[in-house]
Amino acid sequence: MRNLSPESLMMSYGFKPALSEGAIKPPIFQTSTFVFESAEEGKAFFENAYGLREKEENEELGLIYSRLNNPDLEILENRLTLWDQAEDAAVFESGMSAITTVLLHFLSPGDLLLHSNPIYGGTDHFVKHVLPKFGINVLGFDPDQSQTEIEKMIIESGCADKLKMVYVETPANPTNHLIDLEMCRSIADKFSSKEKALVAVDNTYMGPLWQHPLKHGADLVLYSATKYIGGHSDVIAGACLGSKDLITEVKGMRTFLGNMAGPWTGWLLLRSLETLKVRMEKQAENAAKVHEAINNHSKVKTIHYLGALKPGTSQYKIYEKQYTSAGAMLSIILEGGEKEAFQFLNNLKLIKLAVSLGSTESLAQHPASMTHAGVDIEEKAKYGISNNLVRLSVGVENAKDLVWDIEQALDSIKD
Repeated sequence: MRNLSPESLMMSYGFKPALSEGAIKPPIFQTSTFVFESAEEGKAFFENAYGLREKEENEELGLIYSRLNNPDLEILENRLTLWDQAEDAAVFESGMSAITTVLLHFLSPGDLLLHSNPIYGGTDHFVKHVLPKFGINVLGFDPDQSQTEIEKMIIESGCADKLKMVYVETPANPTNHLIDLEMCRSIADKFSSKEKALVAVDNTYMGPLWQHPLKHGADLVLYSATKYIGGHSDVIAGACLGSKDLITEVKGMRTFLGNMAGPWTGWLLLRSLETLKVRMEKQAENAAKVHEAINNHSKVKTIHYLGALKPGTSQYKIYEKQYTSAGAMLSIILEGGEKEAFQFLNNLKLIKLAVSLGSTESLAQHPASMTHAGVDIEEKAKYGISNNLVRLSVGVENAKDLVWDIEQALDSIKD
């Protein structure tokens, strides 16, 4: 049998039509609980679910209750593993659910979390303002810092023997700065003590297609599945992928936090996975055309876009090593300030003024006052989240129409 590509397997992997009246697509299993054939079967299912005994050969985890498992989510989790070549996946009701569950499970009071900067506003708040309330130490590093400089920071923090996780967002939201994942793996290994320090990567900006962190030393990959995986602005979800052992732990924490996704969410994401590759490839193609068209516009100061990285630079070297595409996210630095940025956003005709990214429609927003509004003012200034930065998520529309819309909005900016 031929080893089929993920985009081919997305149509049927993990689903047996014979178990669902021959339906070619998985039905929505809109049920809270599942009937056991016998009391003995129910006991066996719970023993497996709670790890009270080892599963017997060829024994499957039985359906119990939709907080624990549901066919739509199980099929979805099986298919999600294909792109990243992960052993297992866990789906959540939002990207922040996935992120916070992972951080709360693997970090304990006294531990050190090393994280990249900048990171998504919601994550930034949780890491810097919530985790310290639980006695967890947090230490951030900048994209341009060397491994030696980061290691010196860890030692000087006094928590070198307590490093438990390196959390990375690459490309960074919204600046597109890149972080070397192999460097992060090396740092985590160097400071691992009794337990291995984990490397967790928020891969939302690249989706499952354009970067595969597990291949570069990461232990866990996180997604806001709302974005490219969902891709239609009609579902909120998150996902975490990794080894079977780690995801089993994550699913255990998910069970008790109760933040797993529901069957409708699972069904919608299964639909979306079938077109993920063609959508993302079109979005990347459009983004390249948009960049080429507006890069030299008089109202554009610069554009943070992976396709514009200069060969020979440290950022380009990371790009060559870790990425298969420049993606579809552009951060446009306009001449002027907030007034000019708002003029641009308010004059868009086709592109929608809304937060989020990775959807079929193109979206534009102002990170400094919107998605990253809660980030400390000093940090926004330090990491380039300026008042004249607008973030653009390129969709699947006609590229000429997108270029027209952006150009007319740029031309509308008054000096």
